[in-house]
Amino acid sequence: MMKKLLLILTIFLNLEAIEIIKKPIVFDKMRMDLTKDYIKNHYGLSVDNINIIPKMIVIHHTAVNSLKRSFHRFNPSRLLIDRKDIAKASLLNVSAHFLVARDGTIYSLMNETHMARHVIGLNYSSIGIENVGGQKKSDTLTKEQLEANIKLVNYLKKKYKTIEYLIAHSEYLKFKTHELWLEKDNSYKTIKSDPHKKFMKALRKEIKGLKN
Repeated sequence: MMKKLLLILTIFLNLEAIEIIKKPIVFDKMRMDLTKDYIKNHYGLSVDNINIIPKMIVIHHTAVNSLKRSFHRFNPSRLLIDRKDIAKASLLNVSAHFLVARDGTIYSLMNETHMARHVIGLNYSSIGIENVGGQKKSDTLTKEQLEANIKLVNYLKKKYKTIEYLIAHSEYLKFKTHELWLEKDNSYKTIKSDPHKKFMKALRKEIKGLKN
């Protein structure tokens, strides 16, 4: 019997099939509580749940070329000890809703409408897609990953009519004055370069109707 981590979901939408493999990260009480604390401390909101209304899709790369190592980074509830750059802000581990392997396989890591810590200021309204690759900030994402991202973004856009924006992680600071930006700590920011501009240009060329 196939393990739950490798349960394949084939979703038919407008006659187009997208295959998504469930590979859930740990989502225990600790992660739930740390997420609620993050929402309160950074967005000033006291919440009973961590549900979001998706209005944006954010594209990332993992900066390592290994699927196993990439998943290992996201799996624990608590932030890994080598992330001193953001540990002061919260002990909640980083994560994303989807992880796309080098061969274009799409993995679902968590509930699409639960908040993930993947982009400062915009977590509460965004779905994150991580792509395995981009090691040493190089343009190493594959043609298969591009094709998978096109399918996944179009699927999400059709599923959630509330989604208006498609951005690269490197573009998040452009939203500091936008109504979706909720971060209360003006000093909390990191400089990002992912994914490569060439990848985003090719992706946007195939996606219609989303702003950036």
